[in-house]
Amino acid sequence: MGLGREQEVEIRKPPRFMPGERVRATRNISNDGTYPGREIGENLVRKGDDGYVRDVGTFLQQFYIYAVEWVDRGTVVGMRARELMSLDKAGSPCSAETTVGPSEGTAR
Repeated sequence: MGLGREQEVEIRKPPRFMPGERVRATRNISNDGTYPGREIGENLVRKGDDGYVRDVGTFLQQFYIYAVEWVDRGTVVGMRARELMSLDKAGSPCSAETTVGPSEGTAR
């Protein structure tokens, strides 16, 4: 019986997005309590919002976290690759992972 945890170690491959790359959110992202100054559950990013990758970090030595600046919202939110698609690379959406699972994400 599986625990439903992700087994893939993303950081074995290069990041899917690079700093300066224009991206679009593929799902709504709400505050899971890690975004300061906002209520838990408050919407931080809406599906379809456009932003720019500002930095690439890692989490738990397993996943890439992309610091995305959402210019229209005036915020920077940590995002997973499955929550983003590139607007600079034609035919390169990372939405294949987004078709499975809930339509809401949480801030990192």
